[in-house]
Amino acid sequence: MASLQTLSKSFPAWVFFCCCCCLPLLLTSSLPLKGASTAQHACRLRKINFQQPYIRNRTYTLAKMASASDKDTDNRLIGQQLFVNIRENNRCYLMKRVVELVVKDVLLTEVKSQYPHVEEVAQFLASLTSELRSCQFSGKREHIEKNLEQMKNKMEQLGENGKTKAIGELDLLFDYMENACTDVPKKGGNKKKN
Repeated sequence: MASLQTLSKSFPAWVFFCCCCCLPLLLTSSLPLKGASTAQHACRLRKINFQQPYIRNRTYTLAKMASASDKDTDNRLIGQQLFVNIRENNRCYLMKRVVELVVKDVLLTEVKSQYPHVEEVAQFLASLTSELRSCQFSGKREHIEKNLEQMKNKMEQLGENGKTKAIGELDLLFDYMENACTDVPKKGGNKKKN
């Protein structure tokens, strides 16, 4: 009987403790939502990565320098054509792959001696793809591979100017990566104007 009285006296304290301490912890925990894919969470970058004025300035300056010597104004490597038939939730994965390609096949080649700040920009972009290492596509991969292959083929057809063009479009790459990997995908297609 004494334990029942002690329990009834401490019951309000337990209710208070649970409401004030335990409930907020449960509500703010970072458990994935029901039905949310962990791959989708892996395909997100923090917006602050793109808000560093120093690296943004380096990237845009490098792009401006290279585009000044780009003679081909008819072709574009990085643009909306990359997203043809790509579901919005796969766009970050696609941009991760594009960045990996540009870093490996362009920025880390012999062009690094032609332009200042190439290595800094390459390191920054490589760090973003490293953060996205767990980012995977969902659904069918064929459209992603097709669009990447078209980009690679166009760059190869342009020869040395293909690398110049890729560097001249680093500002676009920066912006597309930011848009695809920091915004939460919307259902019903992409309503943004890029």
